[in-house]
Amino acid sequence: MSETTRTTTDAPSGVGVGGPQDVVEVGPGATGPQDAGGLDARRVSWSVDGRLILDGVDCTAPTGAVSGLLGPNGSGKSTLLRVLAGVRAPSAGAAGDAAQVRFEGTDLLALPRRRRARVLALVEQDASTDLPLSVLDAVLLGRIPHRALLAGDSARDREVATAALARAGMAAFADREVATLSGGERQRVHLARALAQEPALLLLDEPTNHLDIAAQLDTMRVLRDLAHDGVTVLAALHDLNLAAQTCDHVVVLADGRVVAAGDVRDVLVPDVLDPVYGVRSDVLVHPRTGRPVLTFAPQD
Repeated sequence: MSETTRTTTDAPSGVGVGGPQDVVEVGPGATGPQDAGGLDARRVSWSVDGRLILDGVDCTAPTGAVSGLLGPNGSGKSTLLRVLAGVRAPSAGAAGDAAQVRFEGTDLLALPRRRRARVLALVEQDASTDLPLSVLDAVLLGRIPHRALLAGDSARDREVATAALARAGMAAFADREVATLSGGERQRVHLARALAQEPALLLLDEPTNHLDIAAQLDTMRVLRDLAHDGVTVLAALHDLNLAAQTCDHVVVLADGRVVAAGDVRDVLVPDVLDPVYGVRSDVLVHPRTGRPVLTFAPQD
């Protein structure tokens, strides 16, 4: 692995599952406590019913980049996103250390909810509603942090929401009720709602869930365009090839701990993937993009 990769240092072949004291990240693509830019989370733990789900996670997402949050089912990806977004409060770590979640140097966990919602947006998996909301009205919910309490929708709000629907490819559905949409269509509405918040930090939990391949690629194109515009994007993804083709930076979780983080070319390699996913992987090179293409087989 190159110097831009972050891995646990006490494991064979440069890979393992360890706590934050085991993890290092160096090189031109690395981020750390010395950097004010982007998302910088330290010592994030969360437990339920005495079971540790996140164990002292350190996670960074560079400014103006698409970062992928990877790992098998149950590794803690969704929980980490919810803690970073302030939906769940972090637990005290094993050593009693308090979690820190900073964005552009600001302590996100200390911000009032309304102010935090002007900074970040979270797109959750399978969010649904039984309320008779139109698609446009659902997207307009993203404007609430930007207007006075009890104020109605302004012309500016409707302009931003309409643009968000267009960017998410859902402009033609503006008058439809959300409850009548397919799972993939609802997912794109939730993306549009997040875009309407105009966040500087966008957190997404499986944003390509329920989408066909064309819609998946279009969604990832939107995220790349946002990153180009300076938005920091952190997306939990199951499709490793989609991550390899579209992400700038990836963080791999296993059993609630960070295994590796860095450039996709350095992290998405057999030494990392095989023990984490329990597979045998091979890495090819895409003939046009030069990015990794992964194939998988069962372990012998």
